[in-house]
Amino acid sequence: MSTVEEEFYRIKRLPPYVIAEVNAMRAAARASGRDIIDLGMGNPDLPPPAHVIDKLCEVARKPSAHGYSASKGIPGIRKAQANYYATRFGVELDPETEVVMTMGSKEGLASLATAITAPGDVVLAPNPSYPIHTFGFIIAGATIRSVPTTPDERYWESLDRAMAFTVPRPSILIVNYPSNPTAETVDLAFYERLVAWAKENKVWILSDLAYSELYFDGNPTRSILEVPGAKDVAVEFTSMSKTFSMAGWRVGFAVGNKKLIAALTRVKSYLDYGAFTPIQAAACAALNGPQDIVEQNRKLYQKRRDVMVEAFGRAGWDIPSPKASMFAWAPLPPALKHMGSLEFSKQLLTEAEVAVAPGVGYGEDGEGFVRIAMVENEQRLRQAARNIKRFLTSKGVNTPAG
Repeated sequence: MSTVEEEFYRIKRLPPYVIAEVNAMRAAARASGRDIIDLGMGNPDLPPPAHVIDKLCEVARKPSAHGYSASKGIPGIRKAQANYYATRFGVELDPETEVVMTMGSKEGLASLATAITAPGDVVLAPNPSYPIHTFGFIIAGATIRSVPTTPDERYWESLDRAMAFTVPRPSILIVNYPSNPTAETVDLAFYERLVAWAKENKVWILSDLAYSELYFDGNPTRSILEVPGAKDVAVEFTSMSKTFSMAGWRVGFAVGNKKLIAALTRVKSYLDYGAFTPIQAAACAALNGPQDIVEQNRKLYQKRRDVMVEAFGRAGWDIPSPKASMFAWAPLPPALKHMGSLEFSKQLLTEAEVAVAPGVGYGEDGEGFVRIAMVENEQRLRQAARNIKRFLTSKGVNTPAG
């Protein structure tokens, strides 16, 4: 029985999910009737566009729409995504060989990890990072070597050290800008340098561009595929979760290098039959239809950002203003830094009724920070600030008067 009683190999490689502790506390508090202001999970609170829901219902009423769908996405959805890249980034994609639909970018990354990673392979992943960027590859048997998330010269030095001193040499690099959790962004010059580095070092690049349309202050995000020759070494993941407030629909895409897309498509063909056809048809309506909702959502999140930064600052907690995404990456108030991000998050939930995500849950370099999701309206953000001010005052932190 000893073999049966041992923990499964892949489960042993997964540490406890730190963020789950706060999530469990939040759920328990709400179950007891407490009004928790949830700024922890990046779960959009806005509805999808009405015409998208109408299309979902229309197609769902067709008797022929309820069978198995296409694992890589129906032709229309792949053409719509190719058109999006042509319009938004000036990038030409072949819908047949360079586009595959995924069940959200998270599933796409995990399936690609399964497709291209062998046990013992070394993958370069940012720290801090969204958990799938590391654990998708750990589950597949790879070893992770961390590189910084902040795209400064220390980043490039870290890449070069990894190539010089890691055995076996890393074969994959994951990048995520705008970053989840740090909200950092990069310009096209960064991607140009990255593509040149990847070609020189024979490394695949997997770019997660899930927050492509949540940029602020009139500074659009860039795609790595805008760089000439990027498709030789890179694929990019996007998602409709945040752009169109369709998180629960699980619609994402991988586009770019034909070899990587073919590998992902083949593995997916063994694992799933694709998203429900009415969902794919509705996603086509979103991509091909009016785009005013995208701009409206962008302005709404920017306004929430401004309200949050101002209100939390007046409460005594200075937070850097994010340039993109739906998150702020907030250093712990200096007087409470000794708590660590997990304990701070627990006490903030218990005593201020505000839920945030502890930074350590995104990697050891996330310690000292929390991630704040802008998924509550402006009134609730101001209420959160009032609660936080009382919390900070109770801890002996000097807060602004008024």
